[in-house]
Amino acid sequence: MPRTSPLDGLRFAFGTLTVFPVRVTRWDREAARGGMLCAPLAGLTVGAAAAAVGLVLLFLGAGGLLAAVATAAVPAVLTRGLHLDGLADTADGLGSGKPAEDALRIMKQSDIGPFGVITLVFVLLAQVAALAQAYDTSWARGACAAVVSATVARLALTLAARSGVTGARPEGLGAAVAGVVPLRAALLTAVAVTGAAAAGSAFQGPCDVVRTVCAVVLSLVAAEALLRHCTRRFGGVTGDVFGGLAETAATTALVVLSLG
Repeated sequence: MPRTSPLDGLRFAFGTLTVFPVRVTRWDREAARGGMLCAPLAGLTVGAAAAAVGLVLLFLGAGGLLAAVATAAVPAVLTRGLHLDGLADTADGLGSGKPAEDALRIMKQSDIGPFGVITLVFVLLAQVAALAQAYDTSWARGACAAVVSATVARLALTLAARSGVTGARPEGLGAAVAGVVPLRAALLTAVAVTGAAAAGSAFQGPCDVVRTVCAVVLSLVAAEALLRHCTRRFGGVTGDVFGGLAETAATTALVVLSLG
């Protein structure tokens, strides 16, 4: 097997987590490890694009609510809605109350059930409301919230792909990335992203630094709680669970960043 280069990890991350025209040249465990470690970089790119759209609308005279809707829409577009779809499918699987095998079959179906619809509605409402609040406070805080939430959403995937986490199915994205990231590397990535997020918010003042750190930590705690519940419930993770983790982390971050 050829040695994995950093570009293999970047291709894997952007090729699987975004719609950017990046061809995944390797689909093995080594490339998946690099891809999951690079996942926050894909989130940073998505978040920057979302913030840019929101700021352009505000500059053109749009209100905070419209800018918030556009900002929330950009990550959905740049991921083909895969994370939102995963959240809905995970909600349907968890809400079904059925054994793991039946719940996984429900999650694999193409339609969305009532639990999925309800979850999507409330999550998107929370994201838009939080972004609108952040933009109304200041354009900078709204843009920062967009970038941090998208980045920490992908950081949650890095941590969920750590050693010890198993796939619920023998195939699919969940099986491809489950357990590929060493725990130490995952934790170091989390520390690096948290530090970068804090540094990026420092220009707004010390209170925003504290708020940003709290947002990252609480987002990861929420994602970890969902991960543990899903692994107990389904016997492991799936691609849908990863999508649910990303949206859970992003929403938690946005809510925390809109407070105060």
